[in-house]
Amino acid sequence: MNTKIFRKIAILLAKQYTSIGGQAVIEGVMMRSPNAFVVAVRKPDGKIRLRRDQWYGLSQKLNFLKKPFLRGILMLIETMANGIVSLNYSANIAMSEEEKARAIKNGKTEAEFEADQKKKEKVDIGTFLTMAVSMLFGIGLFVFVPHTLSFWIGDLLGQNWTLDSFAFHAVDGVIKGGIFLLYVWIIGFMPDVYRVFQYHGAEHKSIATFEAGLDLTVENARKFTTLHPRCGTSFVFFLIFISIVLFSGVFAIVPIGQGLPTLLRHVVAVLFKVVLMLPVAGISYELIKTAGKCSDAWWAKVMSYPGMMLQKLTTKEPDDAQLEVALTSIRAVLFLEDKYNLKESDKKIITLDEVDIASISEIEITNSTLKDFLE
Repeated sequence: MNTKIFRKIAILLAKQYTSIGGQAVIEGVMMRSPNAFVVAVRKPDGKIRLRRDQWYGLSQKLNFLKKPFLRGILMLIETMANGIVSLNYSANIAMSEEEKARAIKNGKTEAEFEADQKKKEKVDIGTFLTMAVSMLFGIGLFVFVPHTLSFWIGDLLGQNWTLDSFAFHAVDGVIKGGIFLLYVWIIGFMPDVYRVFQYHGAEHKSIATFEAGLDLTVENARKFTTLHPRCGTSFVFFLIFISIVLFSGVFAIVPIGQGLPTLLRHVVAVLFKVVLMLPVAGISYELIKTAGKCSDAWWAKVMSYPGMMLQKLTTKEPDDAQLEVALTSIRAVLFLEDKYNLKESDKKIITLDEVDIASISEIEITNSTLKDFLE
């Protein structure tokens, strides 16, 4: 184990972390605080488009969803929904700029084009369809394929791996992890995805700057690492590890599909695994939070190390322009929280809006600090 890398991770884990998190999107970064939701995207003309809204999710309406294990399930679902909305939004900005140029070239005024775009935005079916297709793709690639390959490998090697054996689920987990690594490694060679990974690094650097109590400036953000313990990549590692343990235990106790033909029994098992991913997410989330609270413990450092190393695949060093976008996003989130005192609000008081700015200097600086948003 590289001692220098381990030392850096130990320093990171000894810190306190903010409840503000984010995600890289196409030419931008989404940031979400407990009560605000902002997507910042660099437009082709160099300006930064901000999509600003109050976050008023299910946990604000139903307090029981904040309970341990349930909050992890909710976090997974909300993260997927927020991510798809943000990615679609950033992709539409790039596409609309191209469409706008063509429309104006064909004689349409800018006002007419904007009116047409507003009409299109009222139809949300595309977003839900994208989310459904993405979920099906993820289930197929990370549940069905590993399960099928595990059965095939056991048969090929002459091993009698049954659904109630630990070996079957261990191989299934290894294959799942291998597919994830291979998938991320391959798409990392695509120029557009590489830029998303740079924005991922910019997101981590901007959050680290806030957690360090420094001014949210490009100069301050440059010096931080692109790795962060609370990254979704680390969460994926926990999902894979916990799924091996949980699946092995549950399938050994519960006779899933017993009495059914072999093929049908495995189909039922795959569907059951999909359902079990909800408690897997809940347990994984609690482990991450526990590791964060006990960050000085040796076991917490060991638990966090694999996820941190995985981030070397999903984060790349950003340039200053990308850092500016990420910092703009977190500044905008803090501004909404502070200006409208959102943490004291028991209802939705902000209406979604969009605004273009020339630079980060146009975002008002607030007095918000880490202690206002401790994880």
